Amino acid sequence: MAATSDIVATYRGPGRVVRRILGQGEREDRALIYLMIGCLMVFVAQMPRLAREAHVMETDLPMMLGATLLAWLFIAPLIFYAIGLVSHLIARAFGRKQSAFGARLALFWALLASSPLMLLWGLTAGFIGPGIEMSGVGLLWMIVFIWFWVAGLIGAGRGAA
Repeated sequence: MAATSDIVATYRGPGRVVRRILGQGEREDRALIYLMIGCLMVFVAQMPRLAREAHVMETDLPMMLGATLLAWLFIAPLIFYAIGLVSHLIARAFGRKQSAFGARLALFWALLASSPLMLLWGLTAGFIGPGIEMSGVGLLWMIVFIWFWVAGLIGAGRGAA
């Protein structure tokens, strides 16, 4: 199934989608591409907000974009790998039988699958600016991301059992 179809299916059943992806085999290249595309989507979502901030504060937009690109495409993936390892260790401590790959995949897929809401947040931040609307969309994204991540972890654990 295409990644876009899987993203839509994730909004109906995130655990099933993660189990289906895990059923295709443990391929680290696939997990890494999910992570990198998810981080790229977050970077793209930041662009309207950064353009607004650069205009309001009269600062250099290319410098802000370069720093954000460095953060999201080079530093954030390392942090996500560390978070994936910690989530695997915590799940194992609670008796969940899953692989470290399953825990990483659940996290990376949650980031990618929730990226449409992150893009909406970026547009809200760029066009409307700080306020209740931006906070509401950000809260919605965070809730959906955590839902996808936890349901994906549970699904990965069931697939390994």
